[in-house]
Amino acid sequence: MKFIDTHCHFDFPPFTGDEQNSIVRAAEAGVEKLIVPAVDAGGFRHLLGLAETHPAIYIALGLHPIVIEQHQEAHLEALEAELKRRPAKLVAIGEIGLDLYRDDPHFDKQERLLDVQLKLARDYDLPAILHSRRTHDKLALHLRRHDLPRRGVVHGFAGSLQQAQAFIKLGYFIGIGGTITYERASKTRNTIAQLPLDALLLETDAPDMPLHGYQGQPNRPERARLVWQALCELRDEAPQAIAEALYANTRRLFQF
Repeated sequence: MKFIDTHCHFDFPPFTGDEQNSIVRAAEAGVEKLIVPAVDAGGFRHLLGLAETHPAIYIALGLHPIVIEQHQEAHLEALEAELKRRPAKLVAIGEIGLDLYRDDPHFDKQERLLDVQLKLARDYDLPAILHSRRTHDKLALHLRRHDLPRRGVVHGFAGSLQQAQAFIKLGYFIGIGGTITYERASKTRNTIAQLPLDALLLETDAPDMPLHGYQGQPNRPERARLVWQALCELRDEAPQAIAEALYANTRRLFQF
Protein backbone atom coordinates (compact mmCIF):
# COMPACT_ATOMS: atom_id res chain seq x y z
CA MET A 1 0.00 0.00 0.00
CA LYS A 2 1.24 3.50 -0.89
CA PHE A 3 -0.07 6.66 0.75
CA ILE A 4 0.47 10.41 0.53
CA ASP A 5 -0.21 12.62 3.54
CA THR A 6 -1.76 15.61 1.78
CA HIS A 7 -1.65 17.89 4.83
CA CYS A 8 1.17 17.74 7.38
CA HIS A 9 2.71 20.72 9.20
CA PHE A 10 6.18 19.20 9.09
CA ASP A 11 7.83 22.50 9.94
CA PHE A 12 6.42 22.35 13.49
CA PRO A 13 7.64 20.38 16.53
CA PRO A 14 8.07 17.45 17.08
CA PHE A 15 9.44 17.18 13.53
CA THR A 16 11.81 20.15 13.69
CA GLY A 17 15.33 18.77 13.94
CA ASP A 18 14.09 15.20 13.49
CA GLU A 19 12.94 15.42 9.89
CA GLN A 20 14.82 12.48 8.39
CA ASN A 21 13.85 10.07 11.15
CA SER A 22 10.23 11.16 10.84
CA ILE A 23 10.30 10.67 7.07
CA VAL A 24 11.70 7.16 7.55
CA ARG A 25 8.96 6.34 10.07
CA ALA A 26 6.33 7.52 7.60
CA ALA A 27 7.86 5.51 4.75
CA GLU A 28 7.84 2.36 6.89
CA ALA A 29 4.05 2.79 7.14
CA GLY A 30 3.76 3.27 3.37
CA VAL A 31 3.46 7.07 3.52
CA GLU A 32 5.90 7.98 0.78
CA LYS A 33 5.18 11.69 0.29
CA LEU A 34 4.10 14.60 2.50
CA ILE A 35 2.55 17.89 1.45
CA VAL A 36 3.48 20.62 3.92
CA PRO A 37 1.35 23.80 3.80
CA ALA A 38 2.57 27.16 5.07
CA VAL A 39 0.92 29.17 7.83
CA ASP A 40 2.61 32.55 7.39
CA ALA A 41 5.13 34.27 5.15
CA GLY A 42 7.84 33.90 7.78
CA GLY A 43 7.85 30.17 7.14
CA PHE A 44 8.18 30.26 3.35
CA ARG A 45 11.97 29.99 3.20
CA HIS A 46 12.06 27.14 5.71
CA LEU A 47 9.49 25.16 3.75
CA LEU A 48 11.36 25.72 0.51
CA GLY A 49 14.50 24.44 2.21
CA LEU A 50 12.73 21.33 3.50
CA ALA A 51 11.48 20.55 0.00
CA GLU A 52 14.95 21.00 -1.48
CA THR A 53 16.55 18.79 1.18
CA HIS A 54 14.06 15.92 1.40
CA PRO A 55 12.73 14.13 -1.71
CA ALA A 56 9.57 13.07 0.15
CA ILE A 57 8.44 16.62 0.93
CA TYR A 58 6.31 18.83 -1.29
CA ILE A 59 4.97 22.19 -0.20
CA ALA A 60 2.16 24.72 -0.45
CA LEU A 61 2.61 28.43 0.27
CA GLY A 62 -0.11 30.66 1.67
CA LEU A 63 -1.40 32.75 4.57
CA HIS A 64 -3.52 30.86 7.13
CA PRO A 65 -6.62 32.61 8.54
CA ILE A 66 -5.95 31.45 12.11
CA VAL A 67 -3.14 34.03 12.42
CA ILE A 68 -4.94 36.67 10.37
CA GLU A 69 -3.71 39.59 12.51
CA GLN A 70 -0.09 38.78 11.56
CA HIS A 71 -0.57 39.04 7.81
CA GLN A 72 0.41 42.24 5.98
CA GLU A 73 0.28 43.44 2.39
CA ALA A 74 4.00 42.76 2.11
CA HIS A 75 3.33 39.10 2.87
CA LEU A 76 1.02 38.82 -0.13
CA GLU A 77 3.78 40.37 -2.21
CA ALA A 78 6.24 37.82 -0.82
CA LEU A 79 3.83 35.03 -1.73
CA GLU A 80 3.51 36.21 -5.31
CA ALA A 81 7.28 36.61 -5.58
CA GLU A 82 7.71 32.92 -4.69
CA LEU A 83 4.98 31.92 -7.12
CA LYS A 84 6.75 33.76 -9.91
CA ARG A 85 9.88 31.69 -9.24
CA ARG A 86 7.85 28.46 -9.63
CA PRO A 87 9.82 26.27 -7.18
CA ALA A 88 9.89 22.72 -8.50
CA LYS A 89 8.14 21.16 -5.49
CA LEU A 90 5.52 23.84 -4.92
CA VAL A 91 2.24 22.02 -5.64
CA ALA A 92 -0.48 24.30 -4.22
CA ILE A 93 -1.42 27.57 -2.55
CA GLY A 94 -2.23 26.95 1.09
CA GLU A 95 -3.16 26.78 3.77
CA ILE A 96 -5.73 29.47 3.06
CA GLY A 97 -9.37 29.87 3.92
CA LEU A 98 -11.82 31.13 6.53
CA ASP A 99 -12.21 30.57 10.27
CA LEU A 100 -14.92 31.74 12.68
CA TYR A 101 -13.70 29.87 15.74
CA ARG A 102 -12.03 32.80 17.49
CA ASP A 103 -13.84 35.56 19.38
CA ASP A 104 -12.39 38.28 17.14
CA PRO A 105 -11.75 36.62 13.76
CA HIS A 106 -11.11 39.83 11.72
CA PHE A 107 -13.44 38.24 9.20
CA ASP A 108 -13.44 41.09 6.67
CA LYS A 109 -9.67 40.82 6.45
CA GLN A 110 -9.91 37.02 6.19
CA GLU A 111 -12.24 37.29 3.22
CA ARG A 112 -10.09 39.88 1.49
CA LEU A 113 -6.90 37.82 1.87
CA LEU A 114 -8.72 34.70 0.75
CA ASP A 115 -9.92 36.43 -2.41
CA VAL A 116 -6.43 37.69 -3.23
CA GLN A 117 -4.93 34.22 -2.73
CA LEU A 118 -7.64 32.50 -4.77
CA LYS A 119 -6.85 34.92 -7.58
CA LEU A 120 -3.17 34.01 -7.27
CA ALA A 121 -4.09 30.31 -7.44
CA ARG A 122 -5.98 31.02 -10.65
CA ASP A 123 -3.27 33.21 -12.16
CA TYR A 124 -0.47 30.71 -11.40
CA ASP A 125 -2.54 27.63 -12.23
CA LEU A 126 -2.29 25.98 -8.81
CA PRO A 127 -4.86 24.18 -6.65
CA ALA A 128 -5.77 25.55 -3.23
CA ILE A 129 -5.51 23.80 0.14
CA LEU A 130 -8.46 25.25 2.03
CA HIS A 131 -9.11 25.67 5.73
CA SER A 132 -12.75 26.07 6.78
CA ARG A 133 -14.01 26.13 10.34
CA ARG A 134 -17.67 27.11 10.84
CA THR A 135 -17.51 28.72 7.38
CA HIS A 136 -18.31 26.03 4.80
CA ASP A 137 -21.19 27.88 3.18
CA LYS A 138 -19.28 31.18 3.11
CA LEU A 139 -16.23 29.46 1.65
CA ALA A 140 -18.33 27.87 -1.09
CA LEU A 141 -19.53 31.34 -2.12
CA HIS A 142 -15.93 32.51 -2.57
CA LEU A 143 -15.02 29.39 -4.55
CA ARG A 144 -17.99 29.90 -6.90
CA ARG A 145 -16.86 33.48 -7.47
CA HIS A 146 -13.28 32.59 -8.42
CA ASP A 147 -13.71 29.36 -10.44
CA LEU A 148 -10.15 28.03 -10.12
CA PRO A 149 -9.09 25.85 -13.06
CA ARG A 150 -7.18 23.43 -10.78
CA ARG A 151 -9.73 23.59 -7.91
CA GLY A 152 -8.30 22.17 -4.64
CA VAL A 153 -9.19 20.41 -1.39
CA VAL A 154 -11.24 21.38 1.66
CA HIS A 155 -9.00 19.90 4.32
CA GLY A 156 -10.01 18.33 7.64
CA PHE A 157 -13.66 18.28 6.62
CA ALA A 158 -16.21 17.94 9.43
CA GLY A 159 -19.34 19.48 7.91
CA SER A 160 -22.62 18.04 6.70
CA LEU A 161 -23.25 15.72 3.77
CA GLN A 162 -24.93 18.57 1.90
CA GLN A 163 -21.95 20.87 2.42
CA ALA A 164 -19.53 18.19 1.24
CA GLN A 165 -21.66 17.54 -1.82
CA ALA A 166 -21.69 21.27 -2.59
CA PHE A 167 -17.87 21.39 -2.57
CA ILE A 168 -17.65 18.25 -4.70
CA LYS A 169 -20.14 19.69 -7.19
CA LEU A 170 -17.78 22.67 -7.52
CA GLY A 171 -14.96 20.23 -8.33
CA TYR A 172 -13.18 20.23 -4.96
CA PHE A 173 -11.82 17.27 -3.05
CA ILE A 174 -12.61 16.51 0.58
CA GLY A 175 -9.69 15.92 2.96
CA ILE A 176 -10.25 13.24 5.59
CA GLY A 177 -8.19 12.83 8.72
CA GLY A 178 -8.24 11.64 12.29
CA THR A 179 -11.79 12.78 13.04
CA ILE A 180 -13.18 9.64 11.42
CA THR A 181 -11.32 7.45 13.95
CA TYR A 182 -13.71 8.61 16.71
CA GLU A 183 -17.01 6.76 16.94
CA ARG A 184 -18.61 9.81 18.53
CA ALA A 185 -17.98 11.75 15.28
CA SER A 186 -20.98 10.01 13.77
CA LYS A 187 -22.00 12.90 11.48
CA THR A 188 -18.57 13.11 9.85
CA ARG A 189 -18.21 9.33 9.64
CA ASN A 190 -21.62 8.95 7.99
CA THR A 191 -20.84 11.76 5.56
CA ILE A 192 -17.49 10.32 4.49
CA ALA A 193 -19.08 6.89 4.05
CA GLN A 194 -21.49 8.33 1.48
CA LEU A 195 -19.19 10.50 -0.60
CA PRO A 196 -17.77 9.33 -3.93
CA LEU A 197 -14.40 7.68 -3.46
CA ASP A 198 -12.88 9.72 -6.28
CA ALA A 199 -13.50 12.91 -4.24
CA LEU A 200 -11.48 11.93 -1.16
CA LEU A 201 -7.91 12.69 -0.06
CA LEU A 202 -5.97 11.32 2.91
CA GLU A 203 -4.36 13.61 5.49
CA THR A 204 -3.19 13.85 9.09
CA ASP A 205 -2.87 17.61 9.80
CA ALA A 206 0.06 16.51 11.99
CA PRO A 207 0.99 17.48 14.63
CA ASP A 208 -2.68 18.47 15.08
CA MET A 209 -5.91 16.43 14.83
CA PRO A 210 -4.79 13.40 16.91
CA LEU A 211 -6.36 10.04 16.17
CA HIS A 212 -8.43 8.03 18.62
CA GLY A 213 -6.07 6.27 21.01
CA TYR A 214 -3.41 8.97 20.60
CA GLN A 215 -5.13 11.84 22.39
CA GLY A 216 -2.67 14.19 24.03
CA GLN A 217 0.13 13.16 21.67
CA PRO A 218 1.40 15.05 18.63
CA ASN A 219 -0.06 13.54 15.48
CA ARG A 220 2.40 12.06 12.97
CA PRO A 221 2.37 11.49 9.19
CA GLU A 222 2.73 7.70 9.48
CA ARG A 223 -0.72 7.66 11.07
CA ALA A 224 -2.22 8.46 7.68
CA ARG A 225 -2.26 4.69 7.32
CA LEU A 226 -4.51 4.44 10.39
CA VAL A 227 -6.88 7.01 8.89
CA TRP A 228 -7.06 4.80 5.79
CA GLN A 229 -7.83 1.79 7.98
CA ALA A 230 -10.66 3.72 9.65
CA LEU A 231 -11.96 4.72 6.23
CA CYS A 232 -11.98 1.08 5.12
CA GLU A 233 -14.25 0.26 8.07
CA LEU A 234 -16.76 2.88 6.92
CA ARG A 235 -16.96 1.99 3.24
CA ASP A 236 -17.92 -0.99 1.08
CA GLU A 237 -14.98 -0.90 -1.34
CA ALA A 238 -12.04 -3.27 -0.90
CA PRO A 239 -9.15 -1.80 1.14
CA GLN A 240 -6.76 -2.04 -1.82
CA ALA A 241 -9.22 -0.18 -4.03
CA ILE A 242 -9.59 2.56 -1.43
CA ALA A 243 -5.82 2.96 -1.07
CA GLU A 244 -5.33 3.08 -4.83
CA ALA A 245 -8.11 5.65 -5.27
CA LEU A 246 -6.74 7.94 -2.56
CA TYR A 247 -3.28 7.77 -4.13
CA ALA A 248 -4.62 8.42 -7.63
CA ASN A 249 -6.80 11.30 -6.44
CA THR A 250 -3.78 12.98 -4.85
CA ARG A 251 -1.65 12.59 -7.95
CA ARG A 252 -4.46 13.98 -10.09
CA LEU A 253 -4.98 17.10 -7.98
CA PHE A 254 -1.37 18.01 -7.23
CA GLN A 255 0.08 16.69 -10.53
CA PHE A 256 3.04 14.82 -9.08
